[in-house]
Amino acid sequence: MSAVAWTAVGSLAAWLRLLLGQGFFWRTDLRLPPRREPDDWPSVCVVVPARDEAGVLPASLPTLLAQDYPGRAEVFLVDDGSSDGTAELARELARAHGGLPLTVDSPGEPPAGWTGKLWAVRHGIALARTREPVYLLLTDADIAHAPDSLRTLVAAAHTGGFDLVSQMARLRVASVWERLVVPAFVYFFAQLYPFRWIAVRGSRTAAAAGGCVLLRADAAERARIPDAIRHAVIDDVALARAVKGVGGHIWLGLAERVDSVRPYPRLHDLWRMVSRSAYAQLRHNPLLLLGTVIGLAVVYLVPPLALVTGLVVGNTAVTAAGGLAWLLMTATYLPMLRYYRQPWWLAPLLPVTAFLYLLMTVDSAVQHYRGRGAAWKGRTYARPDTALDER
Repeated sequence: MSAVAWTAVGSLAAWLRLLLGQGFFWRTDLRLPPRREPDDWPSVCVVVPARDEAGVLPASLPTLLAQDYPGRAEVFLVDDGSSDGTAELARELARAHGGLPLTVDSPGEPPAGWTGKLWAVRHGIALARTREPVYLLLTDADIAHAPDSLRTLVAAAHTGGFDLVSQMARLRVASVWERLVVPAFVYFFAQLYPFRWIAVRGSRTAAAAGGCVLLRADAAERARIPDAIRHAVIDDVALARAVKGVGGHIWLGLAERVDSVRPYPRLHDLWRMVSRSAYAQLRHNPLLLLGTVIGLAVVYLVPPLALVTGLVVGNTAVTAAGGLAWLLMTATYLPMLRYYRQPWWLAPLLPVTAFLYLLMTVDSAVQHYRGRGAAWKGRTYARPDTALDER
């Protein structure tokens, strides 16, 4: 067999392994675990870090304030040095909509060694602990919650014995680029961190989705959250690892009615979102970068190239291996497209999207070695490894 044929067969073998041996990552039926409502609803404090979020708060904050929760609940919005009137807008929205009590405060500029988001989270948790809550809901300022969101999260955690329950909010898919890139973002995330493995006690797989994390307050103390992860680029995954590392039981799944309202209309916007943390995911290791580039090429780019090459040169083995690998890739992507209510014909285009992600990852490494640091909403970090992950 030629090198092209071996590469095509290797890609097919990789897809068979992903299909059957990666925690069925491609399935999208994992929702909140079975639950019953507790007899006595525990108290909850909601912590919302926010920096220059005036554009999205009108669509998100009222949904938090309107939570239909039978127990005691309170919202703490921490203004992380905004310049667009985020804090005052939050107060105006609370006055206009009513609902849960809202406290708006600011911690000032973060000290060295802290990302702005985690410094804001630390301040919010400190405020919340004066109320002695049983649970903390950590949610981003761009996340809109259905009225029963908090109720269902607490019921799942409290009756299921979980220390952390997280839902991956449904991201916006309105522009052409969002349709092409966003579903794949969640698909790749699930491939890296299969949701079914996360809930298994003793497994090494740990992850959360930072937009919606319900965390037991005592588990946060045991795991020293957020102090233990103050340098983290990908703070949601670091948080889950810290909680699981102290024996916590965690769960992550897809959300039904928890949605991100943040727009990413241009490719440039999505590119920044991914490249900001892509190389940090690889621990700034050039060998891991090389392996990732080769892996993305073999798994996602080789199948269509092998199919076309096989047809051109008349090699049946190459054609069959490439075509079957591309078919498996397409089939595993279809459930995510259905979850995002997108047309099926986007599935065969996954190699194009994967190539974009490959370029974003390489660009993330280039920015790291140029020493430019990470810039987000007007704040620049001198060290690249203190970049924000504030999707």
